[in-house]
Amino acid sequence: MFPSHDGLYGIGELAERAGVTVKTVRFYSDNGLLPEACRSAGGHRRYGPEALGRLRLVRSLRALGLPVREVHRVLDEEETGAGSVLEDAVAGQLRELGSQLRALRWREAGLRLVQECRPGERADRLRLIGAVSAPPDTAPLARFWRGWLPPRMPAGATAAFLEAVVPQPPEEPEPAQVLAFARLYAFVTRPCTGAERPQPAAHRGEGAGRPAVLYAGLAEAYELAGAQILRGREPSPGPELDSFVDAYASAYGSRDTLAFRRVLAGQLAADPRIDRYWELVSEVVTPPGGTPEPTPGSAHDWLFAALDAQLVAGTGRGHRAGRVSASPR
Repeated sequence: MFPSHDGLYGIGELAERAGVTVKTVRFYSDNGLLPEACRSAGGHRRYGPEALGRLRLVRSLRALGLPVREVHRVLDEEETGAGSVLEDAVAGQLRELGSQLRALRWREAGLRLVQECRPGERADRLRLIGAVSAPPDTAPLARFWRGWLPPRMPAGATAAFLEAVVPQPPEEPEPAQVLAFARLYAFVTRPCTGAERPQPAAHRGEGAGRPAVLYAGLAEAYELAGAQILRGREPSPGPELDSFVDAYASAYGSRDTLAFRRVLAGQLAADPRIDRYWELVSEVVTPPGGTPEPTPGSAHDWLFAALDAQLVAGTGRGHRAGRVSASPR
């Protein structure tokens, strides 16, 4: 079908040529995306020859999911030849689509979790995963840790610490990872009973005056210990332990001596524990069947065991208290 003798399209003609409905053409016209050339004597819409190409472009942009306001901006850019609106709009849509896909993957894994569990477990698992958004929000985990941090912790040091201790949900989770994150969420959002143990001693007294020094040093020590854990090395004195002890010594303005290490071991043995947090973090970040990824918690345990072994070997005395907490635990 071709334009009428005056070179203009009627709304039905234009819709047929573009492969859309008359209602669609009317919607785009009413929203300013497809200007009319004029109206007929009977009040019918008439469109110029350029309207067909513009309508096809609008249809393509809308098919990509761009909202009307973004389509407006792209069309304006087409006319002026300035800027990179289309590139920005497509990038924005890709980000939004990525978020939607992550949400769908978490929902799928959650559904599989419920489908695969025993009937008697379904109510509990539904309650757990129902409390978590998809994809999950890590803000509650960050709030949990902010309550443990010293009040004078600099903003930069706090951000670095939270990045290390708050796990990022996997992009393509397995049901077991969804369950672990849901349990982790429940762990950090549970009501306080008043029976919780106090914060680690490193958060109080002299050491609390240099929290950024302490946590920066611990981060380095944990990274070194994590590499040894991945290699399957047993805890033993070495540069990893020296880095760990130096973090505390620097924060407290002390020298790294055998006496200091004895005091430190006693303090760490008495610190509060949140082993369950780190167990769940490991389950979240490790694909089922894979080698457990080191966490700050497991790295601390390795380092404390190395300290304890050194004290036992050097003095015949140690603090064999099993797994204990690091100051950020």
